[in-house]
Amino acid sequence: MAEITAGSVAKLREMTGAGLMNCKKALTETNGDLNAAVDVLRKKGVASAETKSSREAKEGLIVQHIQNGARVGILVEVNCETDFVARNEGFRAFCDEVARTLAANPQADLEAMRTAQVAKIGENIKISRHHRLEVEGNGLVAAYIHTGAKVGVLVEVGAGKESTVGHDDFKQLVRDITLQIAAANPAVVSRDQVDSLVLNKEKEIAAEQVKNKPPQAVAKIVEGKLDKFYQSYCLLDQGFVKKNSEISVKEHLASVAKQLNDDIVIRHFVRFQVGEAVAA
Repeated sequence: MAEITAGSVAKLREMTGAGLMNCKKALTETNGDLNAAVDVLRKKGVASAETKSSREAKEGLIVQHIQNGARVGILVEVNCETDFVARNEGFRAFCDEVARTLAANPQADLEAMRTAQVAKIGENIKISRHHRLEVEGNGLVAAYIHTGAKVGVLVEVGAGKESTVGHDDFKQLVRDITLQIAAANPAVVSRDQVDSLVLNKEKEIAAEQVKNKPPQAVAKIVEGKLDKFYQSYCLLDQGFVKKNSEISVKEHLASVAKQLNDDIVIRHFVRFQVGEAVAA
């Protein structure tokens, strides 16, 4: 009997969209013959997604689920082929169920559920990526899905005192931060999180742009250009959108922290936009 390798099982799944165990059984039954295994799966009705798995799935939705207590949350991108399906209530319900399941168990096997949905709607579906945040210590996890569900944000904001977490001003701050991230699309929370390769490249570009200036002026000009880079790249340096950028996010955060007499910190965030993972 031919050896059934993980590679051959993966190939059959790619060809048919069928589940892992179904593919393994079909290959065992056909002594490792891929084409014969496809026929076996089709006859059993579990390869109804055949040919669909090769189609590009660039449309879809960003969905979220925050568990009770707001200490655990997840952001998920689910892709389909057309915007028509993305706007379908059945597809939206499927995406919401995926988010609930992954929030409870990030390692959950959703292949059977995905394959069943492919068969139901007649389009390829991919659960492209997900990111789960869980609060450590005091804080909240919050999410925001922009109108149309093409952009979504998940953020964890921490506090020094437990009492702060239940305060309306803190909850409003967290909501405002999700809106800020959705609108302004920062890459990192703060300057110290900027990758050295990214920073060195920005310095190189800035220096090249002013290479004909007097040497004594170059350093100051480069510093100014880096400040502008930080103001777009780093969340804390961005102008706070809700205040028409008259103050920075860092300044607003400090103001709320002072009002609540506590230390407040933005610990983590993710921002998903439909199609990013597919394009990558």
